[in-house]
Amino acid sequence: MAHGPGRAALYAAVAAKGFRRYATYRAATLAGIFTNTVFGVILAQTYLALWAERPGLGGYDQAQALTFVWIGQSLHMAVAAMGGGSEEELMERIRSGDIAVDLYRPVDLQLWWLAQDAGRACFQLFARGALPLAFGALVFDLALPASPGTWIAFFTAVLLGLLVSFGIRYLVALSAFWLLDGAGVGQLAWLVGMFFSGMLLPLNVFPGLLGEVARVLPWSSILQLPADVLLGVHTGTGLLGVYAFQLAWAAALLAAGRALQSLATRRVVVQGG
Repeated sequence: MAHGPGRAALYAAVAAKGFRRYATYRAATLAGIFTNTVFGVILAQTYLALWAERPGLGGYDQAQALTFVWIGQSLHMAVAAMGGGSEEELMERIRSGDIAVDLYRPVDLQLWWLAQDAGRACFQLFARGALPLAFGALVFDLALPASPGTWIAFFTAVLLGLLVSFGIRYLVALSAFWLLDGAGVGQLAWLVGMFFSGMLLPLNVFPGLLGEVARVLPWSSILQLPADVLLGVHTGTGLLGVYAFQLAWAAALLAAGRALQSLATRRVVVQGG
């Protein structure tokens, strides 16, 4: 197994390969940009009606609520909120038995898939994220910050959110070691993620205990917290608290993934292998 700088260079190459791989699907990317933009318009119109009836809902004014919509559309594919991440390929390799080849490679399995997913996420973030957000800013009155520092803080929160997202999806993929088909677990995870990340509605509008629970679950790191950072809700020590929360969940999920991976590769016969 590679060590030190050689290992880092290897995983960087894997990430770059993942980026280039998704960059080849130009027609799919253009179709995705169009789809994200259309759904953004639909959600924005829904939010306009909702905030007209309930001004200040969730602590957001109308411009902040609309900004939340377009941040969600810009992050949608990067965080693989409805699938499309590396977990689908990993589940298929487990199902077919090709994972045996991966286990013989002189690399860390989890870091290999993390690097590949990072390349995919970076491409989706810039290719399918920037244009829908730009469209939203042109058509609607958004509350986008002018300060470069706020944008840097936002992208830091996004990167940490991507780590949390991968941690969740890696656990989902590993379930295929015990199941004939992990698609059912994947679909359930994506439904839960859509609801508890804030993709449908900001978690701030959830009432009572439901809102309190939703905000401490890992999915809040994927959209809700990065969006609030961009909207200026978290600054100073509050911003450090956001990063600490995301890092804690990322570390816990990645550690759980490593433990489950170890259990799976020791005790479970590879399906089809």
